[in-house]
Amino acid sequence: MERKHMSAFALYQTFSSEGPPSAKKPSLQVVSKKKKKKENGVAVSKISTFKAQVRPEKKKRKKSSQRQESLKGTAEVSEQQQQEDEECGDGEALDALLADLAKVNNSRERASKLFQWLINPIPIKAFFRETWEKKPILVQRRNPDFYKGLFSTAEFDRVLREEDVQYGVNLDVTSYTNGKRETHNPPGRALPFTVWDFYERGCSLRMLNPQAFSSTVWNVLSILQEQFGSMAGANVYLTPPGTQGFAPHYDDIEAFVVQLEGKKHWRVYNPRTEDEVLPVLSSPNFDQADIGKPILEVVLEAGDLLYFPRGFIHQGDCLPDAHSLHITISSYQKNSWGDLLEKVVPAALEIAMEEDVEFRQGLPLDYLTFMGIQNSDKDDTRRSKFLSRIETLMKKLVDYAPVDAAVDQKAKDFLHDCLPPVLTPEELASSVKGAPVRWERGRVMDVGGCITPQTQVRLLRAGCARLCSDGEGVHLYYTTDNSRVYHKEELKSFEINPEHTEAVEFLIHSYPTFVTVGSFPCDSAGDKVVLAELLFERGIIHTAELL
Repeated sequence: MERKHMSAFALYQTFSSEGPPSAKKPSLQVVSKKKKKKENGVAVSKISTFKAQVRPEKKKRKKSSQRQESLKGTAEVSEQQQQEDEECGDGEALDALLADLAKVNNSRERASKLFQWLINPIPIKAFFRETWEKKPILVQRRNPDFYKGLFSTAEFDRVLREEDVQYGVNLDVTSYTNGKRETHNPPGRALPFTVWDFYERGCSLRMLNPQAFSSTVWNVLSILQEQFGSMAGANVYLTPPGTQGFAPHYDDIEAFVVQLEGKKHWRVYNPRTEDEVLPVLSSPNFDQADIGKPILEVVLEAGDLLYFPRGFIHQGDCLPDAHSLHITISSYQKNSWGDLLEKVVPAALEIAMEEDVEFRQGLPLDYLTFMGIQNSDKDDTRRSKFLSRIETLMKKLVDYAPVDAAVDQKAKDFLHDCLPPVLTPEELASSVKGAPVRWERGRVMDVGGCITPQTQVRLLRAGCARLCSDGEGVHLYYTTDNSRVYHKEELKSFEINPEHTEAVEFLIHSYPTFVTVGSFPCDSAGDKVVLAELLFERGIIHTAELL
C-alpha cells in the first residue's frame, strides 16, 4: 500500500530508489586452506577448530597432520563438554541458568560459569590460552534457542515504546551501500513510528546500551565484568534482509558476536600490519580494496557465536531471505600493559625527580648541536654518550615506579565503568535496599533493625569495593550505587578512618565467607558496629540473616 506521509527515510535521503544490492551468498568453506603471508602470527588453518568439532561438515576434507592433531585434541574436549552443552543450550536455559547462578555463593565463580555458558563448549582455560587476543573462533550449534531470552526484536520494540530512547545516545540508524557508510539520526527521541520506517526502507538499527533498558542484559553484563576484570558492554544490531549497515572496520575491544535471531553473513580479515595488532583505537571505515581476502567467511545463525580480537577487520551483511538480530558483548577496552604504564611512568618520573639528584642534573650545554632529528645521522661520540645516559636513567626509573598506586588508579576507572550488581531475592532482603522499613497506617513501620557484634556480614560482590590511597587519606570506592547508564553518576567513595582500614581489608579478603562484626580488627566493639553500619547503609555489605 502506498504511504501517504513523508517517511523519515525520505526526509534524510539516504538510499537511491533502486535499493541496496543483495548480499552475496557465502561459501560453505569457512576458512581458506591456503596460508596467508604472516601478518600477526595468526595460523589461519586453526581458526575454525571449534566449528569443525561443534558442527562437522558432511563431506570429509583432507587435512594436514598438524590439523589432525589439533582436531584430535579438541574433539575430546567437545565430548567432555557435550552434557553441559545440552544442559544449558535449550530455549529456557538462560532464565534457568541465571536462577541457578543466583544460588552460587561466590560472584567470581558465578562469572566463570556464565562465561563458560557463553562460549560453550570451548573450555575457559583453553580459550584464554589459545584464542584470547590471538585469533577469531567460531561456534556453530544448530540450536536456535541457545541464547533465547537474552534479547529479541520484540524486546527492541518494547524499549522503543516504553523507554526514553534518544537518537545518537541510545540508538543509531545506519546504512552501508555502494561503498558508502552513513548515519541517519534525526534529533530527539526515537519513536517506533519513525524507527520502524527507517528499518523498512533498509536501514540498520544499533542500540548502544541495551543494559540500560533490559534487565536481562544488565544482569548478564554485571556478572561477566567480574570475569574480565574490565568493563563488559554491549550493542544490539538489527539489520533488514539483504542489507548491510556498517563498513569494514576493526574495533578496540574483544568482541563476542551472539546471534539471536535470523542469520548474517560475516567476513573477518587479519590485521593488515603489525601496527594494527591489538590496536589502541578503533579504525576508520575501510574500502573493500584496502582489506584483502577474508580469513573467515561464515553465515551465523541463531544460537551461534563468533569471537574476534581487537584489530581483526570485520563486516557483516544480511542475506536476502532473513533479518538479523545480534548482540555484541565487548570488553578489554584500554586494558593493556601500555595503558597501565601510561599511569606508572609519569608518576615514577615525578617521584624520581623529587628523590634522585641524577634526574635533576642539567643537560649538556651543547646537546642541541648533536641531538635532534637534524643531527640523527651524525657519527658523533657525544650522541652515544647522551643516549647511554638516557638508558641509565630509564633503568633507574623502575626503582621509583609506584605500580600498586597505578593499579589502584586503573581499578578506580574500572569501578566507575562497572554496572551495579543485580541483586538476588536473598541479597535484596538482606541488604539495605530490601529493608522492610516503610510508612504505613500513618506511621513508620519495621524500623529499628540493628547490627550487633554477633551479626554475620560480607561484601555484596567480590569486586564491588576497593580501598585506595591518594597519599593524604584512604578512600573506599564502590559500585553498588552506580547507574546502568555509562558514567551517569560520579564514582562513589568515602574516606575511611585510619583505624578502620585493617577491618575493611579483612572484610574484602574474607569474601565469600560471612564473618561476624565482632571479628573485625578494630579497637573497640563500638567501632566495629559503627563501621558495619556505615558499610551496610552504603549497600556494600549484606547480612547472613535478616535484621
